[in-house]
Amino acid sequence: MLDFNLQRTQGNFALNIKSTLDTPVVGLFGPSGAGKSTLLGMIAGLVKPHSGHLILDGETLFDSQRGIDIPLHQRRIGVVFQDSRLFPHLNIRDNLNYGFNLLATKDRRFSFVQIVELLEIGHLLLQKPHQISGGEKQRVSLGRALLTSPRLLLLDEPLASLDVRLKHQILPFLRRVKDEINIPMVYVSHAIDEILYLTSQIVMIEQGKLLAQGHFHQIIHQDNLQNMAYSLGLENVISATIASHDKVYASTLLTQGKQAIVIPQIAAEAGTQITISIPASSVALSLSHLDNVTIQNQLQGFVTEIKQVGYRVLVMVDIGESRITAEVTTKALEMLNIAVGSSVYCLLKAQAIRAHGFIAS
Repeated sequence: MLDFNLQRTQGNFALNIKSTLDTPVVGLFGPSGAGKSTLLGMIAGLVKPHSGHLILDGETLFDSQRGIDIPLHQRRIGVVFQDSRLFPHLNIRDNLNYGFNLLATKDRRFSFVQIVELLEIGHLLLQKPHQISGGEKQRVSLGRALLTSPRLLLLDEPLASLDVRLKHQILPFLRRVKDEINIPMVYVSHAIDEILYLTSQIVMIEQGKLLAQGHFHQIIHQDNLQNMAYSLGLENVISATIASHDKVYASTLLTQGKQAIVIPQIAAEAGTQITISIPASSVALSLSHLDNVTIQNQLQGFVTEIKQVGYRVLVMVDIGESRITAEVTTKALEMLNIAVGSSVYCLLKAQAIRAHGFIAS
């Protein structure tokens, strides 16, 4: 368990975050400049807080009042950065062994062979860093961190410098680490897709402050996150299950409670639970089911709330096991006489729906 209350001021930026992380994998999410990397640096011991405390598994690593500041090399925390930071003059075997050889045999949780096989990097051992791809470098960097037998693994936007193809190659290995190695992880990213592939437990920060913490599907609907959700097109986040695929029409059928949702075909097996999202501006409302229309997704529900947020009118609709928010005009609301309690159909264009929590083939 990681418990911290940390403060640091640098120029016009002030970070002040208090939290307790007690789940195996936590995603630290926020826009660029939110303070994600600064927070990770303080946890690792790379950046010194100005005040506060940091406790890992009952051991105090930092306490400004008590004068405790355990140095980086004694914290037993592994860090994987955006750039691999491999030693260019060493081959891959020696890069992997760098921290491993410094550990006493009794402190080694994993063998060299175990990590090499887990990350499938055995064929790279005799090569130098400049001879391998960016994705391979990140796998080696991850392996080097794991071979130090850390009690906590911090990943600071490890895929940010990779293209989509390489990201899709690396994420399954990160999931293998999550599933097969019992090391708590904090995964930092401003890409929600990466985080949701690994965990639904999120810590959201902005401008150096904690906005929310918990299960993504629950906290994303909090009022204080509406501006962030709007900027990301995440006003509507729904958990759904893949029912089937239609190869002829290149579509995937999802179930969400008693409702069915069609989206463009994705490469994931039937029965897989995924997250889908759609901007509120891409949701239309109708008082009845429409037959002569190209929109297949027409989800029935009841209006539970109508509110004005700035220049926007948001209509919240209960569709059974979830909620959908539609952005409409005041004129449309009055013309259809939509009010709290009204029975409506939420119309969702399949092409506007994004799917998260899986890796495309």
